[in-house]
Amino acid sequence: MSSNNPNSRTKDFFASPALSLSLAGVFRNAGAMASSSMEVEQGEEEINGGNGGGGGREGTVDVSSENTGNGRSDEDMDDEGVQEDDGDHEDIHKKKKRKKYHRHTAEQIREMEALFKESPHPDEKQRQQLSKKLGLAPRQVKFWFQNRRTQIKAVQERHENSLLKSELEKIREENRAMRETVKKACCPNCGSATSNNDTTLTTEEQQLRIENAKLKTEIEKLRAVSGKYPTKTMSPSSSCSAGNDQESRSSLENYNELIGLERSRISEIVDQAMEELTKMASAGEPLWIRSVETGREILNYDEYIREFSSEKSGKSQIKRSIEASRETGVVFVDLPRLVQSFMDVNQWKEMFPCIISKAAIVDVISSGDTINRNGAIQLMFAELQMLTPMVPTREVYFIRSCKQLTPDRWAIVDISVDKVEDNIDSALTKCRKQPSGCILEDKSNGHCKVIWVEHLECQKSPVHTMYRSIVNNGLAFGAKHWMSTLQHQCERLVFFMATNVPTKDSSGVSTLAGRKSILKLAQRMTWSFCRAVGASSYNTWTKLLTKGGDDLRVASRKNLNDPGEPLGMILCAVSSVWLPVSPHTLFDFLRDETQRNEWDIMSTGIPVESIANLAKGQDRGNAVAVQAMKSKENSMWILQDSCTNSYESMVVYAPVEIAGLQSVMTGCDSSNIAILPSGFSILPDGFETRPTVITTRPEEKSMDGGSLLTIAFQILANTSPTAKLSAESVDTVNTLISCTLQKIKASLKCEDG
Repeated sequence: MSSNNPNSRTKDFFASPALSLSLAGVFRNAGAMASSSMEVEQGEEEINGGNGGGGGREGTVDVSSENTGNGRSDEDMDDEGVQEDDGDHEDIHKKKKRKKYHRHTAEQIREMEALFKESPHPDEKQRQQLSKKLGLAPRQVKFWFQNRRTQIKAVQERHENSLLKSELEKIREENRAMRETVKKACCPNCGSATSNNDTTLTTEEQQLRIENAKLKTEIEKLRAVSGKYPTKTMSPSSSCSAGNDQESRSSLENYNELIGLERSRISEIVDQAMEELTKMASAGEPLWIRSVETGREILNYDEYIREFSSEKSGKSQIKRSIEASRETGVVFVDLPRLVQSFMDVNQWKEMFPCIISKAAIVDVISSGDTINRNGAIQLMFAELQMLTPMVPTREVYFIRSCKQLTPDRWAIVDISVDKVEDNIDSALTKCRKQPSGCILEDKSNGHCKVIWVEHLECQKSPVHTMYRSIVNNGLAFGAKHWMSTLQHQCERLVFFMATNVPTKDSSGVSTLAGRKSILKLAQRMTWSFCRAVGASSYNTWTKLLTKGGDDLRVASRKNLNDPGEPLGMILCAVSSVWLPVSPHTLFDFLRDETQRNEWDIMSTGIPVESIANLAKGQDRGNAVAVQAMKSKENSMWILQDSCTNSYESMVVYAPVEIAGLQSVMTGCDSSNIAILPSGFSILPDGFETRPTVITTRPEEKSMDGGSLLTIAFQILANTSPTAKLSAESVDTVNTLISCTLQKIKASLKCEDG
């Protein structure tokens, strides 16, 4: 997988060919094909007889070649289907030698082409009418349509074969690359070369094989879900064979038939889900009961079963955990743009970078209204993550639809479809969406009220003890997480576009262009950080122990051509710990430049001064800062992006060359600035209790629970992308993680925690 470049549109993960075939080229060139000779490959010829199309002789015969490839002719069967007498065998043999090939006239071909576009399989009545109109025998019309279908099928098969061959060649290239890796392999721990006779796979070769297998698996997932290909894997060789009529049917026809059968059923499921979502969003007690301890709304599942479906209770024998949550909030964005953000997969990923690691539109079932997407239905795939490798990702396939309920009210609904998921690997059905989504209501002055409902059924699986509470109580992937992230991203967008930001909130950058350029670079840095630290299959983590005894995960990747990151071998190390301090206390400590020298071992105790500080939200913690060490020898500045909302906080930073950052501050393009972020993710530990004080000031609210801190460092291990991971690089990040954690614990006086 190539590195993500957030400056461009976020690329969909599934970059493999969709293998769908188009008939547009065939129809577009129909006239040119018709005017040329109609002689086709052996076994698929059209031989015209009768008194039309050139006035052939009585001995001229017609040959059909529909599907079977073994057409029957009048040489073998007469008009009534009776076999010729043996005495005429010699005459028939002479006729074979004398048979001629004829063309239809241009006018006849145009008429038959026109009917073919409307009906590729005309009935007997249509053929009779066309034969009288064109002066052709009905058999000639019948065979022309048979040969035309065969011709189109041949074009489709050649197209399909070329795509499959291309895909096969890519896999062969990957295998060749892995063999080269084995020949040049070295031990990732000691750096010494491995023996050619050593049958044990190196760590890097294992990563390559795992990634190769994942790519193949995801291709098959897409094929199975979209229905464009049978679930069973079809090799290029089998697709080229023409032994069976059913197997040789074009994939395009196969796809159209499957979708034709399922469209009505999918629309029915979407309508039911939309109705359930609107009720779930508006209902109060007894369906939703507010917790006295936490203030969160809790779904009364018994009431839910009685209200919506008695069948859901006995649907599956597999033990599943039910996660249901609802959250209401106001966002600073206009309604049409918000709807578009949900229906465009790239914008959706950009809106939730800390939750969505992968997403793709597998199939568009209905494009809806061409103007506002009303009624659009699409099959989607998403991989959901937390910003730590300790919590496994969740993969989910679902149908998404948007509908305009009233002039100022829309609904976005997600629902996993059993009919589709029957064709998917059982491992992917571990997480299913019951009717979920949001109700969007347009308010004045570009505001929208959002009611978010998240309802998941997940197969129970082991979760690291540290994260068990926050995952099991539904906070990790619940409505509060989605709503908080949406509010933060919309607010960031407002501040990015604003031209009237107060001077006190935009110090150090004199121009609007410079402000936008800095904010854009910081956004790309944070996106890169989110992608690097999660448990997504983008990363293959190896578990180690730090010098302080904490759990350390390391992963390496190669950057070959992305100018947004340093070229070479990049090593990422991540560790997560629990600290007995509140999340907002920990966040304020880490983002404050005056306290940076207390934990940043790279500063070596040197004080840090602020060069620029740009607000990107109403909370004072949402800001982008440019910081510098008070040292003449230092040639680097630090770009820091701090983000906070009611669920999660982050502090992401990266050293940047002074000259490059100064050019960005004047408004120059930041897309070619190479940046390698490190930073922190801060979450509540999930043990929610009653607040110790009652106040409207968020910074004064205190909870008895602690914080889950994820710390991540990325370094350029080697400037050569073909270099091997060395033990020295692993030791370096191990030391960085251990020393930083030790300093943070010491500063916050929680070493014993």
